Amino acid sequence: MPSQLVDGFGRRINYVRLSVTDRCDFRCVYCMAENMQFLPHSQVLTLEEIHDVAAAFTELGVERIRLTGGEPLVRRNVLSLIERLGQLPAELSLTTNGSQLHKMAGDLAAFGVDRLNISLDSLQQDRFRELTRTDRLQQVLDGIEAARSAGFKRIKLNTVVLKGRNDDEVIDLIEFARRSELDISFIEEMPLGQITEHGRAESFCSSDELRERISDHFELSPSTERTGGPSRYYRLADSQTRVGFISPHSHNFCGDCNRVRVTVEGRLLLCLGNEHSVDLREVIRTYPDDPERLQQAIIDSMAIKPEKHEFNLEEEPQILRFMNMTGG
Repeated sequence: MPSQLVDGFGRRINYVRLSVTDRCDFRCVYCMAENMQFLPHSQVLTLEEIHDVAAAFTELGVERIRLTGGEPLVRRNVLSLIERLGQLPAELSLTTNGSQLHKMAGDLAAFGVDRLNISLDSLQQDRFRELTRTDRLQQVLDGIEAARSAGFKRIKLNTVVLKGRNDDEVIDLIEFARRSELDISFIEEMPLGQITEHGRAESFCSSDELRERISDHFELSPSTERTGGPSRYYRLADSQTRVGFISPHSHNFCGDCNRVRVTVEGRLLLCLGNEHSVDLREVIRTYPDDPERLQQAIIDSMAIKPEKHEFNLEEEPQILRFMNMTGG
């Protein structure tokens, strides 16, 4: 069924990212503060409510659902939700820091998760500890191996690149992805939330700069392949590994945006870089037995989806919510 969700700029929305928790067992420096205050449980959508939101989107023609967080796999009983979501008529994928995959990868694949994105910002123990504020690199690497054995259609590594912090590992990370027969995307840091750990303008590393550096080591061929997200992919000449670049600053990808996000509070965010939103939690809890009202609220929200985001590294962030609140 074609998506019934079309915004004011003619873009058809067929992809929703659902946050299942704002909590995480890592404290990545670009994602959240070291000492976070998380939402009280009463403000968080129940697993049943998250399922109802997902079902409403598929009824409206959405074809892709991605579960995010925080770290989605730390939510209690999340596998029961994933099993139900796997029965909806949509491709199901999940973004994870990898910490729980060593024990959950098999169940995720069995319950219908098609694709995994796994965050990996460094292969060096000390540096991994600095960037994530945890000491679990080996646990993540073990999780990647478990995922490789579980039979997912596609696994991609995600690396947020910070100049002077991990940009010198880009080639090593591509080599790791090639050996593991995985894809990898390099992401420009997004200015969400107030941070003091580093200056975002000073740590910014553009996709163009990375691509030039990578081209000194590998032959990159532009690819027309798309996975529904914002990555622009290149093929390596001697490998099935795809190298992607997500460039919210240097190559704004808003023109063909096909996505919306739902926070774990039930806020339907129409844009990653703007605050335009609709409170779906209020709709669900006021009219719990009226799925058509929920669908209508989602349809009506298309009228306020903005044309594009405006990120400026030289200014204080306009969006004060952290990525763990937004959903990656």
